[in-house]
Amino acid sequence: MRTLVAVFASPVSRSLLKFAREVGYHVTLFEPDPARVTDVPEGFEADTALPPLDASADVVVTDHHRPELGAVLKAALAGEPRWVGVLGNPRHPGPHVAALQGLGVADADIARVHRPVGLNIGSRTPPEIALATLAGLIADRNDRPGGFAF
Repeated sequence: MRTLVAVFASPVSRSLLKFAREVGYHVTLFEPDPARVTDVPEGFEADTALPPLDASADVVVTDHHRPELGAVLKAALAGEPRWVGVLGNPRHPGPHVAALQGLGVADADIARVHRPVGLNIGSRTPPEIALATLAGLIADRNDRPGGFAF
């Protein structure tokens, strides 16, 4: 079964959870800070511990400004998920690189973290970002480039 772990409660993770469940993913919201669990869609719960990850799991970090970014990514990479990505504007450097380097994570593991994520559809709103992200994951799982190239 395909698993999607959305990391950090956010407007994007809210949409991502709903869309991913609709297309057949087993979904989990990982929010390490219980005080931040404020934007969870009805019918979903947030876990304060990272669930076990294996080759069926895709991990999407929905907030690259959180201080826990490096620790969360290091733990996720150790679980050997199929795919790990961090949302963020591709015109700006990803803060995950320095965070992971500061924790002693090997360059090869840092390179496993995708950024940006999703298909380039010009998404701006949280639902659009979630849709582009999920479409990119599905394309990657099916070994397809995404977009309109057939």
